[in-house]
Amino acid sequence: MRALAILAAAATLLLGGCATTLRSDVTVFHQWPPELQDKSYVFETPPPAEDTLEYRSYQNLVSGELAKLGFTQAGSPDQAKLRVGMQFSTIDRPTRVLEAADPFYMGPYWGPYGFARYHYYPGRYRYRYYGFRPYYDPWMYGPMQFREVIQHNYERNLRVTINNMSGKKLFDVTVNNTSRKQSTPLVMPALVQSAFTGFPGESGKAKRVELELKPQQQ
Repeated sequence: MRALAILAAAATLLLGGCATTLRSDVTVFHQWPPELQDKSYVFETPPPAEDTLEYRSYQNLVSGELAKLGFTQAGSPDQAKLRVGMQFSTIDRPTRVLEAADPFYMGPYWGPYGFARYHYYPGRYRYRYYGFRPYYDPWMYGPMQFREVIQHNYERNLRVTINNMSGKKLFDVTVNNTSRKQSTPLVMPALVQSAFTGFPGESGKAKRVELELKPQQQ
């Protein structure tokens, strides 16, 4: 029983300490003028139907990242040299998947050969290894049973543009991310940060940006 308690404590510590990494595909196109000194800007006015409190909160995130790059938000269009636009969307892509149904499942832990699951069977304990060394013995465990579940994958798209006041396009970045996180507000800070990582970056090149979600975002 002592060994079982140690294993359970180790599993809890491992799962609780795991950080969540958000991976996004970022594509940038720009003709950014290196001589641009005045980085004052205003946001484009969204359509009335899109001008929500959620939209404005994401504008504040964009404004925060721009401030780190030396941009300043002007009080009115007459005082600005640049115009910033923002669009975002979230689409749920549910899929049916099969997963093993095991009433004796007691939680995961890491073993010497990769990921394992600890199971209890009357009179004995057994381990099943997954990952680098998958292991399953039907003679020991019996036939494996499966159940159908719905898995939700949320596709998110964020686009930020920067034009001068005459309409010339200077910067256009698109961030695409797919994750199991249901709440868009939880992941949007990382998506906005990904949009401006390495600003202005190499034009016409897609890159993968990986950011660790903060504990309050998980």
